[in-house]
Amino acid sequence: MKKNQFWKGMLLGAIAGGAISLFDKDTREIMKDNVQKSAKNVYKIIRHPGETAAKIKSTIEQVSEDFSYIAEKVDEFRELTPQVTEIIKETKDTFTKSDDSEGLEDLLEDKVPND
Repeated sequence: MKKNQFWKGMLLGAIAGGAISLFDKDTREIMKDNVQKSAKNVYKIIRHPGETAAKIKSTIEQVSEDFSYIAEKVDEFRELTPQVTEIIKETKDTFTKSDDSEGLEDLLEDKVPND
């Protein structure tokens, strides 16, 4: 039975590509800076876990508040939609020809001579 070598090949290709890209001096400098920044962030998280937890909690609360706000606006929109539909229908009915408007048109035609 043959094993699927796809993921192994993908991993080895990524490693080889990353190693080859490090031949470029600018890439090495950028990677060095990124690794140093990441190390500082990890060190800060390890030294101050309470602060990190507080930031995560704050972010989760903000996302939750934003989601609640959006859900509230969606509910308001759902309630408003039938009202808007009714207003549009009434406006359409007002501007649609009715018996009264036909009578007015007949009156105007009698007063304005046709060529």
